Amino acid sequence: MKIIVLFNLRPDADRAEYEAWAKARDLPGVRALPSIDDFNIYRATGLLGSEDKPPFDYIEIIDIADMDGFWKDIATDASTQVAAEFRAWLGGPPFFMLTEALSLA
Repeated sequence: MKIIVLFNLRPDADRAEYEAWAKARDLPGVRALPSIDDFNIYRATGLLGSEDKPPFDYIEIIDIADMDGFWKDIATDASTQVAAEFRAWLGGPPFFMLTEALSLA
């Protein structure tokens, strides 16, 4: 299962500071969780074929190996601290979408 997270930074947030925090705290913290296969953060740079601003600043893709384990992992003090730091950057609620791959067989 993959969780896709869509979010915007606070209007007064410094992008470079957020990205430095993400590289130093968020990426290594989430990737270290036993229930995670992979985790990446993407900066939205545009909309294909449009000059409009993307509706979200950033996209996270969390590849979950074990959903039951994930719930246990994110309940730890270390994970709740990183989550609180993450929320402090946000300009509104993030959207967490649960996904599953389509089987083409």
